[in-house]
Amino acid sequence: MSGDTIELLRQRLAVLEPVSLSIRDDSHLHAGHAGARDGGHYQLQIVAQVFAGKSTIARHRMIYDAAGDLMHGRIHALSIVAEVPDEV
Repeated sequence: MSGDTIELLRQRLAVLEPVSLSIRDDSHLHAGHAGARDGGHYQLQIVAQVFAGKSTIARHRMIYDAAGDLMHGRIHALSIVAEVPDEV
């Protein structure tokens, strides 16, 4: 399921036209945690020009909007680093 979730998230985030994108499954670090039963824990690093001029909150909202229903089932927690190319 983890690989499927990562691939689905990668496909959905493509609308943001990322220059680079890294998704890591950290679910194993949260074994036994209540949320681990219903969805995984992931770490996302994304660089995209579309984030230019946007606050951190706005960037995260864009990511959540792109992820859509994955955030209500397959993903329990998502740690995000969202930058524009000039910030890297």
